[in-house]
Amino acid sequence: MSYIEMISGPAMGRRELLTKPQYVIGRHPECDLVLESGAVVSRQHARLFSRNGGYACEDLGSRNGTFVNGKLINGPTQLQDGDTVRICDIEMLFGDAREQSSIRADEGSLKNQPLGVLIDEDEDESESEKNAVRTVTGRLDVRGSEYGFQLSASAESKLSALLEIMRNLGKTIGIDEVLPKVLDSLFTIFLQADRGFIVLKDETGKLVPRSVKTRNKDQEDQVRLSKTVLREVMRTKEAIMSLDASGDFSMSESVADFKIKSMIVAPLLNFEGEPLGVIQIDSTQTKGGFEAKDLEILIGVANQAGVAIENAQLHENMIAQKLVEQDLELAKDVQLKFLPKTSPNCAGLSFYQYYNAAQQIGGDYFDYLELDNNRLVIALADVVGHGVAAAMFMAKLSAEARFAFASISDPRKAMAQLNDRITALDADRFITMSVIVYDKPTNKATIVIAGHMPPIHYHADGSISEPGEDIAGPPLGIMSDIEFDSTEVILQPGECLTMYTDGIFEAPNKAGTQFSINRVRAIIEAAKGQVVPAGQELIKSVEEHIVGCEQEDDMCIVIVGRD
Repeated sequence: MSYIEMISGPAMGRRELLTKPQYVIGRHPECDLVLESGAVVSRQHARLFSRNGGYACEDLGSRNGTFVNGKLINGPTQLQDGDTVRICDIEMLFGDAREQSSIRADEGSLKNQPLGVLIDEDEDESESEKNAVRTVTGRLDVRGSEYGFQLSASAESKLSALLEIMRNLGKTIGIDEVLPKVLDSLFTIFLQADRGFIVLKDETGKLVPRSVKTRNKDQEDQVRLSKTVLREVMRTKEAIMSLDASGDFSMSESVADFKIKSMIVAPLLNFEGEPLGVIQIDSTQTKGGFEAKDLEILIGVANQAGVAIENAQLHENMIAQKLVEQDLELAKDVQLKFLPKTSPNCAGLSFYQYYNAAQQIGGDYFDYLELDNNRLVIALADVVGHGVAAAMFMAKLSAEARFAFASISDPRKAMAQLNDRITALDADRFITMSVIVYDKPTNKATIVIAGHMPPIHYHADGSISEPGEDIAGPPLGIMSDIEFDSTEVILQPGECLTMYTDGIFEAPNKAGTQFSINRVRAIIEAAKGQVVPAGQELIKSVEEHIVGCEQEDDMCIVIVGRD
């Protein structure tokens, strides 16, 4: 039976058995396989269909293409067992039970190894095979072991090899450097060993061979490991020894295939005692098999190796996190270049601007655009969501907004064109936006709104109003061919217009109480038209309100006032 398994993305770990002649893959809810990855996945992105007794993959003219084993496909591509299909940031594994009854481990993770390793699924294992693990010769609880080194006086070579393991584990950081050295030293200790394996859990919990060693270089190209044994050792966190593997595990194909006579297996545990994986050493020799002391030695090595492996994983995660942080810091620098560093130098006008993303980068946006007919465009917008996706959309908005308002003199038509351009992106995101086009000679402010809060107008008589509330159009990106309306105000001396995003008034405190629009209005009213003091007091009040809490949304303010 063929199947497709999600190995990355929101549905990671999900497996779908392929029983129909065709499966359409995309983000549309009526697709056979629905991928949740925003708008980067097309509505009908690709399809899997029956061909030549198996399945083939074909791209359906998607924007971002479909990849099989990392290569962009341009036509129907026959899938083989173990092939990966990538659609945007979602990766899937294709499995074909006709080709292989066992799951092939990630061979790319085996460093300098001569063998391909298979882990038996044991789907049809009998109860006797399951019980076999419970009848092994020896069993020791690793959690209670203090490394268990009980060496005889004649074990100098074993001691030397153990010390070498400790030195290697102590100075090695990378997992792929640690594991082969552990097996090399174990083969020095256990001269009867024919094979050695270290199997680790991946992010999905799947068991993946990460290092393998054989005594006989002429070994067959592929060998098997029994998942029954591996899972039992990890479940019980106990090491096991079998001196009659062919009898204890008579139903196991992996034991029978290699004619294993004896084996010792120990779990690899992390600091909290949770299993990371398993070390297995086995032998085909009828005489001179493993002893109880050997199991204790393996436990000691496994305890040390578990600590080293977790340290290596933490180190690798730290490096990956640093790379992500560096990328985000670079993205932040790039994003800030899309935003004005300074306010316009316009005689008779004062400005205040504030921008602070909830994460390193965000989706709030503001801009100034001076036109050649003594007009100034002041724009403020909020892309739904925050983070990397919102920031990327904001960058596109910046370019499109500048083009629309620079090329079309009527602000209403400019907003309509901008909406059409954003909608055409088919990005499954929308943008709220407020735009003021200020005519310097007449001090007339033309206001156009797309789903955003209207600006707060402080009047010279001390009152406030919110012009444009009754003419606001829908957010950008929902549907095309929308006509926008506008309203006009004359800005008198001492008056100002305040634009802001919802991250300001929706900011919650520890009790969950939002800052509120009423407090925003009250602060603007109390500032009596003083632009910079009004902005500074507003930010100060919001910061005091959310003290002890994480900022949940991006914040942006632009105030323009007439001196």
